[in-house]
Amino acid sequence: MAGVKRKAESMKKLFLITTFNVFFGLMVIGQAKPYYTQYILNNYILNPGITGIENYTDVKLSYRNQWAGITGAPVTTYFSIHGPVGKKDLRTNATSFQIPGDNPGGPKAWEEYAVSPAHHGVGLQVINDKAGYISRWSVAASYAYHKPLSVRTSIAAGLNVGISSVSLDRSKIEWGNLDPNDPAVGYNNGSISKIKPEIGAGIWLYSARYFLGVSVLNIIPGKAKFVKDSNYGETFTPNYFAAAGYRFAISDDISVLPSMMIQYWQPQLTSIHANVKMQYQDFLWVGGSYRFADLVGGYSGMVGVNISNTFNVSYAYEHATTSRLQTYTKGTHEIVIGFLLGNKYGDSCPRNIW
Repeated sequence: MAGVKRKAESMKKLFLITTFNVFFGLMVIGQAKPYYTQYILNNYILNPGITGIENYTDVKLSYRNQWAGITGAPVTTYFSIHGPVGKKDLRTNATSFQIPGDNPGGPKAWEEYAVSPAHHGVGLQVINDKAGYISRWSVAASYAYHKPLSVRTSIAAGLNVGISSVSLDRSKIEWGNLDPNDPAVGYNNGSISKIKPEIGAGIWLYSARYFLGVSVLNIIPGKAKFVKDSNYGETFTPNYFAAAGYRFAISDDISVLPSMMIQYWQPQLTSIHANVKMQYQDFLWVGGSYRFADLVGGYSGMVGVNISNTFNVSYAYEHATTSRLQTYTKGTHEIVIGFLLGNKYGDSCPRNIW
């Protein structure tokens, strides 16, 4: 029995080491951006073209605990804020476009929707992503310009500029039976890090019923090696995103928004996110999604609520489809909290992105 137990512990340790080696490759060599189960709630984090899209300042806080139950598993947190500059809504007050007894975010509101005149948007995002001995944080400011194409459709183009840091704490690596003299991470204990500039750009086409966006993050290439004059390591590579969604009504009170997002980064790594969100009036929503990816695939469910047109909160649980992960993880948990600042028109939900 003792031998079986030792063998099981060895296999578990080997699995954990293998898992972090995979993430070392994804986070450092490939420099893939973090995954978000509830990307549909804050596409701004992936596309700077959304900056300032609404009539209010949108603030989001998020915490994501990926693969709970595994020591050192990925944890991602972020803070984002963005709002319009010089935007003039065609509504004259908080009750314009709202008929008593009707859903303010329902089909009648979509029919009465009209784009706002051209305006600007500014924003800021701070992201921290950690997996085992690898940590990454980034800070970026964003700008976007929104221009009407017709009475129902607008297009926006945006740019974000900032810095990102990738650090490795070699003292926290559990080598097990592997050779600790790995030339890719050096030979001295302690933390080593690299800081580089980061630029992203995006375009967002939107109306009351649909959106279509493309973006590229991590445009500037750079080396991800931690050891000077080492032949080990690859370049930072751009991350490409394409997202689309269309909203339709089941009834005056219930709307459904199916959407899809494709993420691609070199060398030839692709993930496809499919999402469906069902909303009751401007109050409650539920949804589900599936991510198709070789290493981090999974399916999930989410639920959220709006409170008094100023605050919203949502939770998502994701279950991994990779058989090696299912044995050890208790799933992925993600919370998103939002604040609507300066919401003078009383919008409960975003009018332009979901």
